[in-house]
Amino acid sequence: MMPFNRITERLLKRWTIWITTGIVSLPVQAQQTGAITEKLIVQDGTITGSFPLVTDKQQGATICYDSNDYKGVIRAINDLQSDIDSVTGYHPQVTTASSASPLQVIIGTIGKSRMVDRLIATGKLSSTDLKGKWESFVITTIADPFPGVKQALVIAGSDKRGSIYGIYELSRQLGVSPWYWWADVPVAKRTAAYVRPGRYASGEPKVRYRGIFINDEAPCFTGWAKEKFGGLNSKMYAHMFELLLRLRANYLWPAMWGNAFNEDDTDNPRIADEYGIVMGTSHHEPMMRSQREWGKHRKEYGNGEWNYVSNEPGLKQFWEDGFRRNKAYENVVTMGMRGDGDMPMKDAGTADENFRLLERIMKDQRQIIEKVTKKPAAQTPQIWALYSEVLEYYDKGIKVPDDMTILLCDDNWGNIRRLPELQQKKHPGGYGIYYHVDLHGAPRAYQWLNMTQIPHMWEQLQLTYSYGVDKVWILNVGDLKPNEYPMDFFLNMAWNPTSFTAQNLEEYARLFCENKFGTAEATEASEILSMYCKYNSRITAEMMDHRTYNLESGEFLQVKDAYLALETRALRQYYNLPAKYRDTYMQLVLHPVRAMANLYDMYYAVAMNGKLAAEKDLKANYWANYATSCFKRDAAFSRDYNLNVSGGKWNHIMDQTHIGYRSWDEPKGGNVMPRTKLVTPEEVKPGGYVFNEKNNVVVIEAEHYFESRNNDKAKWTVIPDLGRTLSGIALMPYTENTDNAAITYKMKLNNTPDSITLRLFFDCTLPFKKGGHRVAASFNDGKVSTWNINDQLTWANNYSKMYPAGAARMIETVTKIAVPQTADGILRLTIRPLDPGIVLYKLIADKGGYEPTHLKMQESPYKKQ
Repeated sequence: MMPFNRITERLLKRWTIWITTGIVSLPVQAQQTGAITEKLIVQDGTITGSFPLVTDKQQGATICYDSNDYKGVIRAINDLQSDIDSVTGYHPQVTTASSASPLQVIIGTIGKSRMVDRLIATGKLSSTDLKGKWESFVITTIADPFPGVKQALVIAGSDKRGSIYGIYELSRQLGVSPWYWWADVPVAKRTAAYVRPGRYASGEPKVRYRGIFINDEAPCFTGWAKEKFGGLNSKMYAHMFELLLRLRANYLWPAMWGNAFNEDDTDNPRIADEYGIVMGTSHHEPMMRSQREWGKHRKEYGNGEWNYVSNEPGLKQFWEDGFRRNKAYENVVTMGMRGDGDMPMKDAGTADENFRLLERIMKDQRQIIEKVTKKPAAQTPQIWALYSEVLEYYDKGIKVPDDMTILLCDDNWGNIRRLPELQQKKHPGGYGIYYHVDLHGAPRAYQWLNMTQIPHMWEQLQLTYSYGVDKVWILNVGDLKPNEYPMDFFLNMAWNPTSFTAQNLEEYARLFCENKFGTAEATEASEILSMYCKYNSRITAEMMDHRTYNLESGEFLQVKDAYLALETRALRQYYNLPAKYRDTYMQLVLHPVRAMANLYDMYYAVAMNGKLAAEKDLKANYWANYATSCFKRDAAFSRDYNLNVSGGKWNHIMDQTHIGYRSWDEPKGGNVMPRTKLVTPEEVKPGGYVFNEKNNVVVIEAEHYFESRNNDKAKWTVIPDLGRTLSGIALMPYTENTDNAAITYKMKLNNTPDSITLRLFFDCTLPFKKGGHRVAASFNDGKVSTWNINDQLTWANNYSKMYPAGAARMIETVTKIAVPQTADGILRLTIRPLDPGIVLYKLIADKGGYEPTHLKMQESPYKKQ
């Protein structure tokens, strides 16, 4: 019998041969951050049959392609050449001629590449997973593909974008992030790169058209593009097209706030088509014409009214001219019509008349498509967006052509408004979804930072896909930056929605950060990234103010401190990162965290100012000044991002107004400092605090008394910031007696028991006078209880009591106090120090609700009289 290890060795060798020659196709499924699951690239060539893309000796394969292939494919091949160089330092030769190189990277599209077609014809390359497929590719190693060629790495695409996606998949696995330009992600350097043997197939994307909408782009995106490129022209869009392709997207609605994609730069549509990007227009811009174009040319068309009842011939001609201009390119045409300026249509009068008018408009638009293309309208991809009030027309049963895709929409906040009925016949043209991570609209715009939580996005998108919405996924990303993270998630999920589950969303976040900051920092970065998304999803920056969180309950302090703690965590990682990652980290993690933490800090300060000003407390002025410093810090953070991140590459991206909203729209003229109030010393009225019981307990900071009584020689003095929480209070000077001095605290109980456990917390005063220090207390001038607070803190008890009290910096006493019955539940607790040198921190009237905490519980709600 052959030994087991020799059997295993022989089987493995046989499998390697089968895999290398393409006889066996490894099972491959789409994954979260790439088109294939397997790790293609290894550092050395010890694996039998691995392909030496670049060796340690700086030798490598020649890249070969057919000059007859698509321009977009050839352009991506040049990107691959540059990517290999940037990763390994080796600049491979690229040629269309017959190469004598024994090692070749053969790249091409079925039907456009004679080399790929020949490999299929000779049986060296299976057309399975390619022929007749949409945007699919295969990466495989082949031994002896052609005479004189020892080994080839083949990237074959089913169509133009299939080949491009295959090229960029290899780049990504080499170490070039899709975000290398848009987020300045450094490449992962390596001295050598070998491709594992085997056949790796991407499969078809589960959603046919996957893309983004640049929207609400002024002042940030437009200001940035004007400074860096001279406007929203083809030089700028070329970077965006490449990003989309590296993310395996294929569809774009271009910027439209005062911008006209097809007219601002006539190369825009041509370059988009050359790259391989399918163009569309937003939900209210029909027939490939922008709203801006109508504003520029309306006088040329009829009476210049955006009204199909009064200006049908003018609008028809406007649409025909635009569609004819773009007919040679790959488009998905937006159909229908809304009112001018993205408003409801009011052309015909009644709702029923508008309903019938919209049916006629789409019928006329399809006739224009057939007139221009000389083909049935069904051969031109079309969508009808059920945005805003348009959904009502759909619900009333408007006739939608079978071939037209129905574009469903969210509510602008990431919640799906309508899905197909599961029990009804599916619309033949399929369904799409228009989704938002940015909004310029009601009830309040959110445009500054990413406010979207990935788990919520996943929950709604998996719902959407499970209901058969798989024709179009389009995401409103605003300025694109700083929505890189939700955009990346959306487009990755669009490739294969079922690869994402509730159980692996954390893994997606980690993989996203691993791609940006390296393996060692990925877990920490992903936790910070996920947490800031969670915090931001609670309320957008633009909707937040000083009233958002409950100040009295301690909720506001809790959420503010949590965000400041997250900022500290992000800063710690930022300074620990290698310098090459810091610009990327600032863009994706640190800036959004620090900016929002500062916003929380500012609004908390405004809330504290308002509370203390109402109480005529001088500390209100501190919080007013602190709020102002936060407001100034916000501007400094934005300025730092604009001018210093990546050497000022992203100047203007942080120009968005986000403080001072009074309506859905941002305040004009920039951020508005929240109002604060100042208190003059003349207004200050000490005391007057009245507390309310909460959860069977009343917790009071010692300086929040109702009234105090001094004597002729000593007075009650607050010692600011002393102790674990707010302050301490004591009769001073300590050289005087305490006769007739007292301090009173007022509280309202839900009911009054016969006695209450009184917990008093003092500074750790040792018995510097013989016999220690005594206090007395009573409720409503009833029975007085007297006790000593420190007579046991002596050397005889040094380890058991004195040292522990000193280390705790606190003395706690617990005493039962009799309570006189009252009809209204109002109690006045009077405390008298019987000896000088006693400092009181906090007191708790405990009816059974006391919870042991190191800070001795949060102060109870109160009002000041």
